[in-house]
Amino acid sequence: MRSAIVLGAGMAGVGTALHLQRRGWSVALVDRGEPGRETSYGNAGIIQSEAVEPYAMPCDRATLWAIARGRSNDVHYALRHLPRHLGPLLRYWWHSSPRRHAAASRAYATLIAQAAPEHAALIEAAGAADLVRQGGFRILHRGQRAMEAAVADAERLGARHGLRVRAMSPADLAAAEPALKQAGAGAIHWEDPWSVRDPGALVSAYAALFARQGGTLLRGEAESLGQTARGWSMRTADGMIEAEAAVVALGPWSPVLLRRFGYRIAMVEKRGYHRHWRSARTLEMPLLDAQNGYVMAPMAAGLRLTTGAELAGPEAAIDPVQLARAEAAAQDLVDLGAPRETVPWSGTRPCMPDMLPVVGPAPRHPGLWFQFGHGHQGFTLGPASGRLLAEAMSGEARFVPDAPFAPARLAAA
Repeated sequence: MRSAIVLGAGMAGVGTALHLQRRGWSVALVDRGEPGRETSYGNAGIIQSEAVEPYAMPCDRATLWAIARGRSNDVHYALRHLPRHLGPLLRYWWHSSPRRHAAASRAYATLIAQAAPEHAALIEAAGAADLVRQGGFRILHRGQRAMEAAVADAERLGARHGLRVRAMSPADLAAAEPALKQAGAGAIHWEDPWSVRDPGALVSAYAALFARQGGTLLRGEAESLGQTARGWSMRTADGMIEAEAAVVALGPWSPVLLRRFGYRIAMVEKRGYHRHWRSARTLEMPLLDAQNGYVMAPMAAGLRLTTGAELAGPEAAIDPVQLARAEAAAQDLVDLGAPRETVPWSGTRPCMPDMLPVVGPAPRHPGLWFQFGHGHQGFTLGPASGRLLAEAMSGEARFVPDAPFAPARLAAA
C-alpha cells in the first residue's frame, strides 16, 4: 500500500488526505493543532463558484493612490513592514497585466468549476449538510455608478461561464434582507455559491470523515520533516512516522519549511481579521460591502465581519484598523449589537504572485509534493486541488489540466 504524510490539516490538506485515501493510500494527516483552526477557519465561509477570475492587483491610478494614502479599506499597510513585501508585490503587479491575468483566469476557472461538486461529495459523506446553505451571496454597491459597472461585469462573467447572477434594485435587496437599514444602489446576487455557518466545523467534519475511514490524525511540528532512503519521515506526538511521499499543505507557512530544502518561494502574505457580533436581526446570506472592503456573514457564532488584506510582518502585533473601519461602515447597514470577542481573530492568506495555487511535485525532491498558495480561495478550492494532487500522485488522468499549477513554474516566475 502506498503511503503519504500530509502536513497541514486546513481545507487543502484535509481535501488531499481524503482523495489519497479514496485511491487506496495509507495517509497520516499531521498538524500542530486541531484541523481547520488556522486560515481555513477565519474566512467568510463562502464556497465561491462565481470566483472564476483571481484577484488581480489594481492597475488604475485612482485605486493605487487611495491604497498608498491609506484611504482604501481593501488594503492596509505599515511602511516599516513594506520592504519584505516589495519583491512578491512587484511580481504580483507584473502578473496582473491584462494578458497575463486573462491566462491565469482561464486556468483558475477550470478548478473553480469543480469546487462545489467536490465539496458536495464530501459534505454528503461527512454528514455535514446542516453546516451549508445554498442560495449564493450578494455584493452591495452604495453608488449608482459602481452598481452599473458591477452589473456589466457580472453579466460578462455570467454569460461566459454559465453562472447564475441577477441585479437587485434597492427595493429587491431591502425585501430580501429585512435586517438592512439601507440598501444603497442595490446589489449583485450570485446565486450559485454556497455559504457555511462555521468554516472551521466543516473542515473538522471532513477530518472526522477521514479518521472514520481509517486515516490517522497526528500532532507534530513540520520542521521535523526529513528525507530518508525510503521516502520521508517526521516526528509526531506519537513518535516517528515514515512514508514514501510527503505533501506540504501548510498555507502561508509552506515557504518557510521549504527553504530548508533549497526552495525560495515568493508569496504575498495577506493578513486578515474577523470578529462576531451578537446582532438581534441577522442577514439571510453573506453580503460584501464593496465600497468598504469587508464581508458580513451570518455564522453560528454571530454575524461575522471579515476584512481585506493587511501587509504586515509575521511577528507584527495585530493592528485591526480595517476591522474598525468595517465595523463603523456596517453600523450604517445593520444593528450589530455587542461584539462576541474582545480581541479579533487574525490569520494570513497565502497568495502566489501569479494568483494560481501551487499543486504538484517538488522539482528536485522525489516524493515531495506541494499543495498551497490558494490565496483568498483555499476554503473553496481545497477539495478540488486535493483531488488534482491525488490524481497526480496516483498516476491517474487529471480531471482538469494541471500544468498551470505546477511548482516547476515558480523557477521561471
